[in-house]
Amino acid sequence: MMDWLADIEPHWIWLTFGVLLAGFEMLLPGYYMIWLALAAIITGVLAGLTGMGPAVQVLSFVVLALITVYSARRFLSDNPIASADPLLNRRGARMVGQTAQVVQPIAHGSGRVRVGDGEWNAKGADVAAGEWVRITGCEGVTLVVEPLALLPGQPSAEA
Repeated sequence: MMDWLADIEPHWIWLTFGVLLAGFEMLLPGYYMIWLALAAIITGVLAGLTGMGPAVQVLSFVVLALITVYSARRFLSDNPIASADPLLNRRGARMVGQTAQVVQPIAHGSGRVRVGDGEWNAKGADVAAGEWVRITGCEGVTLVVEPLALLPGQPSAEA
């Protein structure tokens, strides 16, 4: 039943395993499968060149996997990958500096503000409904705001 598997040379199995792991890295990115794929490919090359036995191949793969994963982890911790947009998934943090209109009075440190077409919980100094505030920070899903100091007679600044 599995006679065809016995006819395959071990280095081809390791190379195929390495390519499959690299494919999994593309499907499930996480920076680890690629290093295991590299270890499998190196093991396949070594198995093809030296003709080492199955136990040595498995030991070689384990040692190479530990070396590649540890080296990559150390390299990536020393040289982190900088994001092109570090606030991409932090919607509240992206609003810092914008103005918002208070829709529910901020009393005793909490209320609600309108930013664009959405309403957010807000905390800060007491402000009456209809007043404008500037967003100075974000704590979870609550915006931290401060009253917007406008000059007398100056129109409201809308975000």
